[in-house]
Amino acid sequence: MTGRILVVDDDAAMRELLETALPRRGYEVASAASGALALQRLGEEGYDAVVSDLAMAEMDGLALCERIVSGYPDVPVIVLTAFGSLESAVAAIRVGAYDYLTKPVQLDALSIALSRAVEHRRLREEVKRLRRTSEARMGYGELVGESAAMRAVYDLLGRIAESNATVLITGESGTGKEVVARALHRQGVRRAGPFVAINCAAMPEALLESELFGHAKGAFTDARTARTGLFVQASSGTLFLDEIGELPLALQPKLLRALQERVVRPIGGNNEVPFDAHIVAATNRDLESAVEEGRFRQDLFFRINVIQVELPPLRTRGADVLLLADTFLRTFASQAKKTIRGLSSAASEKLLAYAWPGNVRELSNAMERAVALARFEEIQADDLPDRVKQYRPSQVLIVADDPSELAPLEEVERRYILRVFEAVQGNRSRAAKILALDRKTLRRKLIAYGELSVDDTEDRG
Repeated sequence: MTGRILVVDDDAAMRELLETALPRRGYEVASAASGALALQRLGEEGYDAVVSDLAMAEMDGLALCERIVSGYPDVPVIVLTAFGSLESAVAAIRVGAYDYLTKPVQLDALSIALSRAVEHRRLREEVKRLRRTSEARMGYGELVGESAAMRAVYDLLGRIAESNATVLITGESGTGKEVVARALHRQGVRRAGPFVAINCAAMPEALLESELFGHAKGAFTDARTARTGLFVQASSGTLFLDEIGELPLALQPKLLRALQERVVRPIGGNNEVPFDAHIVAATNRDLESAVEEGRFRQDLFFRINVIQVELPPLRTRGADVLLLADTFLRTFASQAKKTIRGLSSAASEKLLAYAWPGNVRELSNAMERAVALARFEEIQADDLPDRVKQYRPSQVLIVADDPSELAPLEEVERRYILRVFEAVQGNRSRAAKILALDRKTLRRKLIAYGELSVDDTEDRG
């Protein structure tokens, strides 16, 4: 069966019509002759959607809709109204009805509306299930998700949370690397100490060196007082080195020595200062390639890559998209003092179809925008950014005349690599040869795309 539907109408002929027609389209149908009886049945049995007439004696459809939305908010209501009472239909939408159709009702239109309503209910139930299970087992700060890829991350974090070993967090931009670093800090043995973060790409080399290692009074112009560097400031806590792949080559030997010896020498200082901080680094760069190209020291790479945590891109995380969207919606709705009950089924479908090249950060921005633009208590597809609602995943977006059909270079690369991998039936050697990539690089990309597990060493085909 497609779904269980409750038909509410005081017109026996209309109830009989829908009780006969809808089962032919895959629905299990029950009916009620009044709003009071409908509420009684909703309390006794579960339904995926309600179809209700507006013009009914005793309790009219608008009052019934209000009662259902209040008491059974996950059950979508489709109201049927005569052409002359559209104002009542709009009023029903305002109190939370899912949709409305005018009489005489077209069965094809009703079937489509019911299909969307039932899918909407199931998507909301999935988000609730994910939220319950995620909150019950996760325990990692603001990390959200129940996909297999994220469960693997949680498992690894659980095993290393009490360790002092240096951690390298890798993954595409926007996947939440700092969130993971903060979660590690909160769950680790140094949770009572400070969490100190710095973006290695955000400041010039001279200033970065001073920030990291500190400086003595008079070490350079404007150094009127001595400054303690972040390594020392983070003692007894965690130092997070974001974008470590952007660290200037000239600073890398000094960083390496600090990590090896657990001491720093401030600029212009004569004495070395010990520190005791857990070091967590992050990058969205391929550091192994940077090592091969001479842009990153190999010995430093080995020093920071004691334990690697690889974050999956959002496009590989399935229904996590809806769980994250729901989390962001609640946060932004609370900040904006708006009542947002969730996502419409059309909006949910758009979110699931989109590739999310900007990952979790892009989704967060999209939900903040949607809350700001929302006119109803559910986020509609029209509230989403154009790139999301107009996205067509079946297209090969390498050459296109319409600018809206173009994709980021990274996304084009991903699709092409996966197409080649599929064409050679999973044979990595053949795929690497066609793509002019070495096997290690191809393997890393396939793991990032969710096509391989980290432990997968077998070639298919």
